[in-house]
Amino acid sequence: MKSVFLSSLFILSISGKTSAQEIVKRDPLISGFIGQISSDTLSAYVKKLVTFGTRSTLSNTTDPKTGIGASRKWVLDKFLEFSKKSDGRMTAYLDKWTLEPDGRRIDAKIEMENVMAVIKGTDPTDNRIFMVSGHIDSRVTDVMNRTSDAPGANDDGSGTVAVIELARVLAASKFPATVIFTVFSGEEQGLLGANYLAKKAKSENWNLVALLNNDIMGSNNSNETNIIDNTRVRVFSEGIPAFETDKKVGAIRQFGYENDGHSRQVARYVKEIGERYVDNLEVVMIYRNDRFLRGGDHTPFVTEGFAAVRMSEMNENFLHQHQDLRTENGVEYGDLHKFMDFEYLRKNVAVNLATLANLAFAPAVPEDVMIDVQGLGNATNLHWSAPKQGKAAGYYVLMRETHQSFWQKKFYTENLELKLPYSKDNYIFAVQAVGAKGHESLPVLPRVNAARRN
Repeated sequence: MKSVFLSSLFILSISGKTSAQEIVKRDPLISGFIGQISSDTLSAYVKKLVTFGTRSTLSNTTDPKTGIGASRKWVLDKFLEFSKKSDGRMTAYLDKWTLEPDGRRIDAKIEMENVMAVIKGTDPTDNRIFMVSGHIDSRVTDVMNRTSDAPGANDDGSGTVAVIELARVLAASKFPATVIFTVFSGEEQGLLGANYLAKKAKSENWNLVALLNNDIMGSNNSNETNIIDNTRVRVFSEGIPAFETDKKVGAIRQFGYENDGHSRQVARYVKEIGERYVDNLEVVMIYRNDRFLRGGDHTPFVTEGFAAVRMSEMNENFLHQHQDLRTENGVEYGDLHKFMDFEYLRKNVAVNLATLANLAFAPAVPEDVMIDVQGLGNATNLHWSAPKQGKAAGYYVLMRETHQSFWQKKFYTENLELKLPYSKDNYIFAVQAVGAKGHESLPVLPRVNAARRN
């Protein structure tokens, strides 16, 4: 299936030279990684998660076979197993803290743990971090029920096994930037693990460039219809978080950047790269931070000022979410392994891998991206500085009409400036750094270098 995004994206060279960067193509190394993702392995991982009975955050933390503690220990053991092939670059650990009763969804003191694995970047001067996540906790109808079986095969066994499989495939990789694999606890009790880590990342000044959160991504139909939809996946992103609006409302309103917050740029990147590498799958951008009446672990990171998006299946089946296991009037309820589509899940994991690997291989974003508005005219002048981390072999200048959702053209140049025969009044522009092997950074929108003129 030809990429829906790339079918309307034009790559143009300004220099007139023939260059590998002028042709958007798949990196054979990343394609090889994607080829290692196994639907059978994903299925086996979910079957194992279900054996822990309940993974409620409030459940037993010390029993070796059942409950949240045993399931977290199993994930940690998988990470430690994978780390053996990393030549010491990959480490794994339980990030622990304690929560007191809150009068809402925490009714007793509990020990909390996020399961984390880190592939340290190979460039000591590069402090960038890219993270992928899912949540391990499960629930039944009553969120305070800590004993009844809560298989959580799809919610969020799918996201958890996605993270595990990505760690398995990428453990031996050598990225200049750091990649973190996180399995959160406490999502169903109020995004507890994500809130804890987002605040920690903020207080410790992590250079967390992007978070890909995966939640409910392995089922192919809704409860209203039997139509199978395994060729589309959603990516949710917030356009302009409140903290950006407060600080930059003047520029956002004046220059039409309402649809161009950092998380929205990550979502566009997921769409372009995901469709480039994964056949028979369309990445559908949803211009909302999340679904109505629901929440996800990316939100605390957005709130703390990081770029974060949520990946979810196209249509959710609510008979198989947050349900007690039962059969009523011939209808089976419950989040069971048998209701999942593991080939569909494989493709969704592949979107994550393609995005994550391209970002981690790419140089950092260009610095000081500016658009010249000092004079009137029907051309556009842009200029920028080289990235702080990594070496750029060239740059793409991206362009789209102001009413369009996706980038329509890419212009390649090896210079630090570019003049285009398109009016700055009619288009939105951005600049990407491109590495020697064609890996693109996230886009950066230009700042304006002159006062407003009437």
